[in-house]
Amino acid sequence: MGNRPDELRALLDSVAKQDGDPVETVVVGNGAPVPDVPAGVRTVELPENLGIPGGRNVGIEAFGPAGTDVDILLFLDDDGLLPNTDTAELCRQAFASDPELGIISFRIADPDTGVTARRHVPRLRASDPMHSSRVTTFLGGANAVRTKVIDEAGPLPGEFFYAHEETDLAWRALDAGWMIDYRSDMVLHHPTTAPSRHAVYHRMVARNRVWLARRNLPAPLVPVYLGVWMLLTLVRRPSGAALKAWFGGFKEGWTTPCGPRRPMKWRTVWRLTRLGRPPVI
Repeated sequence: MGNRPDELRALLDSVAKQDGDPVETVVVGNGAPVPDVPAGVRTVELPENLGIPGGRNVGIEAFGPAGTDVDILLFLDDDGLLPNTDTAELCRQAFASDPELGIISFRIADPDTGVTARRHVPRLRASDPMHSSRVTTFLGGANAVRTKVIDEAGPLPGEFFYAHEETDLAWRALDAGWMIDYRSDMVLHHPTTAPSRHAVYHRMVARNRVWLARRNLPAPLVPVYLGVWMLLTLVRRPSGAALKAWFGGFKEGWTTPCGPRRPMKWRTVWRLTRLGRPPVI
């Protein structure tokens, strides 16, 4: 968004310090001018904010159709930083050694405390962030994706704008036969912040949750999945204003187009269940 030039420069410097072959880098200005960047870093400036998935899709296309000019796409938030110099090499090794691996989710740690929040561990059993495992989704601001996944499963859902776009791609990738790993040894430093700081958080979380189900789940699971999430939302006792925004978004999710519907196979439902997160929660 062009409002964190110092953090962006620190991130780009940490990418440049990675071991092995240089990492080709593109910075997308999502409706904002791109600050000064180091020589060799390409930039794309968009006339309007396309949202998180829309901006990342533009970055993908900067590496050719569906990113196919390269083998691996690395997505990093502009206020993050790679504290270790071996992260890119670990990514290359992981994809080379496991042909089924499609996506890697990094561990996000606070730069001051080293703590990884539970919500940054993409599985239900999140008490031990140092434990690497197969998972069913990934973190949008710190991940690596094999470009074949984008080619086969499609890009991020641009219409989502913010929230749940990673799970939409993850479910489609799993349905196409790919696997997803959470790797605790691949670290992105990122300040601990609450997602609810965004004004659109509650509305878009609810709207996109409905879109996610409508687009991807077999019909019998749609009401189960959304019923469970409605119950969890009520149990968490959000404020009156937040709950009003949430129900407004929930209604919007049912009354507005959600994009193409491609329900996952039942064998993918079983795969998600075996991986520890059946698609009802």
